[in-house]
Amino acid sequence: MMQAQPIAISPGAVYYPAYLDRAAQEGLLAEIRAAIAVAPLYHPRMPRSGKPFSVRMTNCGPLGWVSDATGYRYQARHPETGAPWPPIPAALLRAWQALGGVAVEPQACLVNYYGQGTRLGLHQDRDEEEFAAPVVSLSLGDTAIFRIGGTQRGGPSRSLKLAGGDAFVFGGPARLAFHGIDRLLPGTSTLLPEGGRFNLTMRRVTRAP
Repeated sequence: MMQAQPIAISPGAVYYPAYLDRAAQEGLLAEIRAAIAVAPLYHPRMPRSGKPFSVRMTNCGPLGWVSDATGYRYQARHPETGAPWPPIPAALLRAWQALGGVAVEPQACLVNYYGQGTRLGLHQDRDEEEFAAPVVSLSLGDTAIFRIGGTQRGGPSRSLKLAGGDAFVFGGPARLAFHGIDRLLPGTSTLLPEGGRFNLTMRRVTRAP
C-alpha cells in the first residue's frame, strides 16, 4: 500500500488517491476473482418493478446486500446459489483497519462490477443498523466519475474521478451522503483485461454489542 495523502471532500467524506499501488491492486484483484468463483456476479433487481440493475454484483463476508422485488436487505446466502458468501479478503480487512477508525469489524463487502455503459444513480447506504461505523470503499480498474452530495436528496453535489487503487471513506456526518457513479472512462486502466471496474465497499451491518 502507498502512503496516500487524504483529501477531505466534506466533513466525514475522505478521498485517498492511489491508496493501493499496482502490486497491491493485482493481489486484491486475485482475491476478488477467487471470491467471485464461489459467489458469482449477478444482476440484482429493483424492488416492486423487478427491473435489473445495470451493475452486476456479489458480496463477501458474513452478510451480503441484496435487492429484489421484495426490497433491499442483508442476508447470509447468495440469492441464486444459496451458498454462504465467501470471507472478506485479508487485504480489504487491512484497509478497513487502516481507514475505518473504528474497533468493530466489517460484516459485509459489496463487490460491484461496472462494465461499459453502466452507472449507479444517487443513493444513500441506509439499509444497515449501524451508522456509527463508516463505509470504506476501494476501486479497481477503469476510472469512474463519482458524484457525492449531502444527506438531502436533490441538494448540491460535486463529482471527482475515482481511479484504480483509490479509496474513499464515508463516515460521521457523511455516512448517509447521497452518492453514485455517473459513468466510466473506458481504457483508463490495464488492470482488468476485460475492462471495466470493480468497486468494493465494506460496511458494518448490525450494531456492535
